[in-house]
Amino acid sequence: MLPPISTIIENFEFIEEWEDRYAYVIELGREMPRLPPERCTEENRVHGCESQVWLESRIDESGGRPVLLLQGDSDSSITRGLVALMIAIYAGMTPEEIAATDGLDVFKRLDFGNHITSKRAGGLRAMNERIQREARKLSA
Repeated sequence: MLPPISTIIENFEFIEEWEDRYAYVIELGREMPRLPPERCTEENRVHGCESQVWLESRIDESGGRPVLLLQGDSDSSITRGLVALMIAIYAGMTPEEIAATDGLDVFKRLDFGNHITSKRAGGLRAMNERIQREARKLSA
């Protein structure tokens, strides 16, 4: 189970070296439940990522308010960690809250822009756009 995004941000603030930050991102990916292979489909694949990335979303109304549940996976350990970070950012939010939130702001706050390749940055944008699109579709 992933920690809340507030805990992840606090942990990043204590980790000074980027090599250690990457190790933490990889660890987050390991903590995230795997997406079952039968759900790693073309329909769930995020286009625009250098690595293979799959995201699945559904509405959960069991807590009294509808929240968007996200599950994801990747064939790359670092990218899997970035997927985990993206999922943690939006965890517990309604589709309307997700549509009004830019998950990339957290990555900017943690200074990822200066420490990832342009292809990985493009993949993050593609994941964020996919989540935003799903949230808008489900809130309509």
